[in-house]
Amino acid sequence: MKPTSRDIRTANRYEVLRQIIAESPTSRQELAVATGLSLATVATLVGELLDLGLITEVGFEDSAGGRPRGLVAVDPSGGALIGVDIAETYVHVELFDLALNVLARADEDLRPGESLPEQVVGHVAAGVGSVVAQAGVEAARVLGVGVSVPGQVDRDSGVAEYAPNLDWHDVPLLDLLAGHIAHPLYLDNPLRACVVAELWFGAARGRGDAVVVNLGTGVGAGLALGGGLHRGVSNSAGEWGHTTLVLDGRLCHCGGHGCVETYVGAPGIMQNLRELSPGSPLLHPGDQTATIDALARAVAEDDPVAVKAVRETARYLGAGISDLINLLNPEVVVLSSWVAARLGEPLLAEVRRAVARHALRRPLAATEIVLTPIPTDPVSLGAATFALEGALRSAGRRTPRRSATARSRTAPPS
Repeated sequence: MKPTSRDIRTANRYEVLRQIIAESPTSRQELAVATGLSLATVATLVGELLDLGLITEVGFEDSAGGRPRGLVAVDPSGGALIGVDIAETYVHVELFDLALNVLARADEDLRPGESLPEQVVGHVAAGVGSVVAQAGVEAARVLGVGVSVPGQVDRDSGVAEYAPNLDWHDVPLLDLLAGHIAHPLYLDNPLRACVVAELWFGAARGRGDAVVVNLGTGVGAGLALGGGLHRGVSNSAGEWGHTTLVLDGRLCHCGGHGCVETYVGAPGIMQNLRELSPGSPLLHPGDQTATIDALARAVAEDDPVAVKAVRETARYLGAGISDLINLLNPEVVVLSSWVAARLGEPLLAEVRRAVARHALRRPLAATEIVLTPIPTDPVSLGAATFALEGALRSAGRRTPRRSATARSRTAPPS
C-alpha cells in the first residue's frame, strides 16, 4: 500500500526524534544533514516535537561565521515507555525514560506448561505494574507499551497469528492485554525489535544493510535493508529459523523437518549435547536456561564435551549464516538474544570459523560478525521504540495517544 503524506510525515518526525535521542544535544542543521531532510522541514518537525513536550531547547553553539545555532535535546521527563519481551520461558519488562535509559526492570518466569495466552497475559500485566510502581511513574506519563511476542504477528489487528513454540494460533493478544493494562499497546515480534534496537544503539547503527540473528528458544533473522527495518509484505520477513538446514532432519514445532531452529535454538543445542554425551551432567532436562548456563560455564573451563557441543552448534549456525551473507550481502551480522549472550565469545569465534568455510569470499570480506553490544535486553528496548513510534503516530492524528494499532482500554476494577 502506497504511504500517505501523513505516513511520510510521521516517519520523518520519528526519524528526527531518533536522531535527537542518539545525538543529544544537537542542532537543526546537524539533524538536516543526518536525516537528509531539508532544514525547513527539520525546523517544522522540531517545532512539533517541542510542542508535544518530547524535546527541549538547551542553549546554543557557535557556528563558523554565522549566528549561534540553537541546540535541542530529548526531555527525559517528557514521558515514559515500556518494552515487553515475551519469550517461551520468561516475560521480561523494562521501563524507559524518553532518552531510552532504563528506569526499572521486572522478570516473570514461565514454567513448563504455562503458555496459555491468559497465563502469559497475567505475567505481562504483573510485570508492567511492577515497573511502573518501581519507577514511581504516573500512569498518564506512560506513552505506550510495546509488546514483542515470538512468531508471526499482525501488528495492525494486534493478533499473534502463529507462535509454534507457544502453540498459539490467532491469539487476540492486544485485546487480552487491554483488559488488564490501561496504556496504549503496540505489538510486533522480537526479530523486528532486535533490529530496531541495533539500528538505534547497537552494531547496525550507521549501517545500510544488517542482519540480526536472534538466538533463543526460537531462532530468526531480523533484517535492515537500505538503512531501515525490512518487514516484508505481510510483516513476516526474517523467519530464517524455519528454513531447511538438513533434509529430513529433526522435527520442528512448525511441523517441518530439519529447520535451522532445531539445530541452533536452545532445545536444539540441548539435543546436540545429548547426542554427544547422553549422560552429561551439563544437561538439565526440561530446563533450557540451566543447560545453556551450565554449558557456558563448562566451555569457560575448557570442558571437552562442552567445547565440542558449542563447536557442533556453531557448525550448523555458520552454515545458516553463510546463506544469509551470500543472499543479502550485509555489512554486519549481529548475534543477539539470551543464548548468544550466555555463550558469548566462544560461540562467536566458532561461528566465524564455520562461516569462513561456507560463505563466498567477496560478500564475506564485506561482512562483520559480532555479538550485540547493547547492555540491556535488546528486545525490550526495540519494543519500547515501537511504543514511541505509535505515540508519534497518534500525535499526528491529533488524538490523545490513540491509534488504530493502539488497543488501550480502561482496566476493569480490581
